[in-house]
Amino acid sequence: MTTRGVLYVHSAPRALCPHVEWAVAGVLGVRVNLDWIRQPASPGTWRAEFSWQAEAGTASKLASALRGWHLLRFEVTAEPCPTAEGERYSSTPDLGIFHAVTGMHGDILVPEDRLRAALARSARGETDLEAEIAKLLGKPWDDELEPFRYAGEGAPVRWLHQVV
Repeated sequence: MTTRGVLYVHSAPRALCPHVEWAVAGVLGVRVNLDWIRQPASPGTWRAEFSWQAEAGTASKLASALRGWHLLRFEVTAEPCPTAEGERYSSTPDLGIFHAVTGMHGDILVPEDRLRAALARSARGETDLEAEIAKLLGKPWDDELEPFRYAGEGAPVRWLHQVV
């Protein structure tokens, strides 16, 4: 079963750009040439977007191929399909990688065990419940990536299509 998704490279140093293309090509099994444009939110870096269609689980493979590159900011999304929920991965140099399962309308679906763990940490006084829920929803990643998303205004728009 196939799904569709989008890779958003929000910022990458110029020297890293070909390596990103090679990593994506390695996952997809086809040659990949991204359309790189300057990233005004971080001078000296570049941004690109790439729509893909492949088997369910490809978003995870793309995120794994790109994770750990310290100067790279990216997001990978995958639409839900009949055999799998949707996915979203976000990565920043400071925060590392965030993963969320998404439903058919794009909402983040938080697993019950993660909610219970957040409640337990809060009950023990280890953390604030509001902060725990914000982390479960990826708010710290969204906050850090938002300036890079806005800086991409005017870039080509890639629309996700609902898989029924």
